[in-house]
Amino acid sequence: MFSHFVKSALPRCEFTFTYTAWQHTRGWCGASTNLDQARTLLQLIVDRGFISPGHANVELFKRGTTCSYGPLGSELRENVLHQWWRSMTGSRQQVFEINTPSSSGSPDIVAGRWGHLRIVEPDDVRNVLNETELSREQLVHSVRMFLQRSPLLRTNLIQGALEQFVPLFELVNRKLPFGIAETGRCFQPSQDGSAGEGSSINTHSICVFPEGQTCQTLNGECLAPVYTEKTEVTHGSLVWFCSPRTSSQWLDHWARQRLKWWRKSRDGQKSVAHIVSITGNIDRGLLAFLSNSLQLHNREDIKQKLHQRKVLKLHPLLAPVKVALGIGRGATMELRQVCEGLWQELKEAKISAWPGYLETSPVPMEQLNSKYDEMGVLFTAVISENTLESGLLQVRSRDTTIKETMHISELNNFLSRYISAADNM
Repeated sequence: MFSHFVKSALPRCEFTFTYTAWQHTRGWCGASTNLDQARTLLQLIVDRGFISPGHANVELFKRGTTCSYGPLGSELRENVLHQWWRSMTGSRQQVFEINTPSSSGSPDIVAGRWGHLRIVEPDDVRNVLNETELSREQLVHSVRMFLQRSPLLRTNLIQGALEQFVPLFELVNRKLPFGIAETGRCFQPSQDGSAGEGSSINTHSICVFPEGQTCQTLNGECLAPVYTEKTEVTHGSLVWFCSPRTSSQWLDHWARQRLKWWRKSRDGQKSVAHIVSITGNIDRGLLAFLSNSLQLHNREDIKQKLHQRKVLKLHPLLAPVKVALGIGRGATMELRQVCEGLWQELKEAKISAWPGYLETSPVPMEQLNSKYDEMGVLFTAVISENTLESGLLQVRSRDTTIKETMHISELNNFLSRYISAADNM
């Protein structure tokens, strides 16, 4: 789920530690029961709009990389990013946020080494290769120069933080420690160098040039390997600059803090600043949260028929929908107007609500409750004829299935208090 390391600003790695989401994700390996639960989860998140359907897209999601998210998945992803950002920037005073582009037109200046992802237009490459008047040596040189001038795609967020170090170091009067936080997309090449299912290139191809791998050739001359598959991931990164003598302590501190979250000054010496870097894969974190939230409950109906209740018990702060608004018995037009007014009030309070009152065909409430449980909706509020007469509505809890009656004017405050209390847990 995240990795972090301590290193000197010089190119010498001192310590590395990696923790993956698979170590923290329950139910993906082992007994067949867990495999069945994993399949149930994947089917559920497709059916309920967390990710877009399609085998290739599901495979991207399973790998912990950026895929095509549906409306609920997009909301959940934004919630995870927001909470990650809050926890990171609110944990220390000297944490500064930056935003750098995912691509750069800067030339590769690392001693002529070809180790970066680049964006090229296929037609431009084709035009270079079609210059038949050039000799083989000239053509090879021309292709290399063209690719070397192509924009770079970042593979991590550390470089942006390193570029910002000097101006921010001056901003804090040359005092350590301080941190630089950023979230954004990063790109990684295919592991085996071949295009696979789920590649999505649109109008661009991506070329990478790692040494020691099979190259495309032109008349036997190695040009560079060209990959047509990219892996896109969303990272959250904190780069913490500190003095050499405190780097190991800061590493321990941030390791504990970040592990805890995922489960829920310069001294005047003339020495190179050490760096503690914490990088979180938001997409893989999303996978872990969804996997850990799935609960399966067996129950019998009045005919003693066994049913399985599926619930995504997401944390209240992460749940993409806090309340679903449904209609009970009564005059449909009047009830819908009440629902629309309540939905607008919740929207202004920044409480996400699902407009269940817009259902075009009558659906039994029990069936709707099952749907909302699978969506991870915290509460279901039913507006009925009784609401028109007395202002009272019925509210059902996702976690307890208990229904309680409250006045419609209390719903907003009730939800706000509930979410605030969850934030302090």
